[in-house]
Amino acid sequence: MPLSNAQTRDVEALLHPYTNLVKLRETGPLVFERGKGVRVYDEHGRDYIEAMAGLWCTALGWGEEALIEAAAEQMRKLAYGHLFAGRSHEPAIALAEKLKDIAPFPVGKVFFANSGSEANDTQIKLFWYANNSRGKTAKKKIISRVKGYHGVTIASASLTSLPANHKSFDLPLDFVRFAECPHYYRNAEAGESERDFSARMAKNLEALIEKEGPDTIAAMIAEPLQGAGGVILPPEGYFEAICRVLGRYDIALIDDEVITGFGRTGNWFGSQTYGFEPDTMTIAKALSSAYLPISAVMISPEICAAIEEESGRIGTFGHGYTYSGHPVAAAVALKTIEIYEQRDIIGHVRRVAPLFQKRLAKLGEHPLVGEAKGVGLIGGIEIVADKKTKKSFEPSQTAAVKIGKFVEDEGVIVRPLLGDRIALCPPLVINEEEINELFDRFERGLDRGHDWAKREGWSP
Repeated sequence: MPLSNAQTRDVEALLHPYTNLVKLRETGPLVFERGKGVRVYDEHGRDYIEAMAGLWCTALGWGEEALIEAAAEQMRKLAYGHLFAGRSHEPAIALAEKLKDIAPFPVGKVFFANSGSEANDTQIKLFWYANNSRGKTAKKKIISRVKGYHGVTIASASLTSLPANHKSFDLPLDFVRFAECPHYYRNAEAGESERDFSARMAKNLEALIEKEGPDTIAAMIAEPLQGAGGVILPPEGYFEAICRVLGRYDIALIDDEVITGFGRTGNWFGSQTYGFEPDTMTIAKALSSAYLPISAVMISPEICAAIEEESGRIGTFGHGYTYSGHPVAAAVALKTIEIYEQRDIIGHVRRVAPLFQKRLAKLGEHPLVGEAKGVGLIGGIEIVADKKTKKSFEPSQTAAVKIGKFVEDEGVIVRPLLGDRIALCPPLVINEEEINELFDRFERGLDRGHDWAKREGWSP
């Protein structure tokens, strides 16, 4: 089928993230024109249920007039203002106050950026800056985890542990160390309970810390559940076990809530769902329901004090972005949080999540699905060639990508990920009828994928 005018213009003009750019010239992009609620519509008018909320982010769905009006009103009032050199404005002040109020741990101050990548890059710099202030000049390494995702800037991509983020970029940089991926389905030993598995992960983390030297490690960064790594949920007792280890060695915990913040797991933050308290937190995506770019780092009072002291010694805090705390983005984020509260979005998630998780678990009975697991309104499945043995497809068979395309053809947007995982993360406003429609369409695509795998002789 020939490319449309928009597709042809696209492949000649745009450099697409996370895309095989050679194949794109043959297939062209999927071009969207509009969105409403949980649906988006392509250039031919066909509807798709956006089961990834864009990129895990459009929590309130498309066409939310209250957010559109909040942006327009702020643009008329103060279209731009910065926070450099002691300048400020009401939207940034009010948003920082609101975030401190809803945070699940004591927060001293809030720093604004524009993306999760920038915020996690900032996290690294803040810990280095604070530890220099404290005289702990060797305490600079950051522990991340295999299959963790923390961004794509040079520093944050170093924290990310996915092959495509390192290959040909000469990454990671040498300040990062990687703990194991706590994926019980793939990495547990025979007969090992989830708690025993978590204890082993903690023991191995402690061994890594001892090997590197506790006085050289500033922090560990972790997502409450590993999102872009495959929607990998922590096993029972995991955070309880690793937090004990970190506490023994004076190593801070950075909580990356870019995906899990603002109701995704059925609580305001994923750390509440999994019962741990961080030292700092990164938020983005659903902070503004993705209507405008904004992210934030929430910092404990102790770390803030060290940063302030060092700025006094040097004469300035030499970090920030032109659009840190942009007034229009901050106003939209404030309105987004107001909607979460006024419409009880978290209560809505808790009401519809049982159906979402029931339909997700049902996928686990399919011949191609090895694991189907989630929490709240997020879930992941793993595509396998043989579910009895957990045998995977060969990477060259790109099974999850092919099945993702079958699902897309049925009218659902999903995200194939490393290890033949497929993620589901719909807008938080999705209702029960839409959840059933999503999974009905998904199952049809999965069945088409099974027919394909059998024809190729790759699956029973």
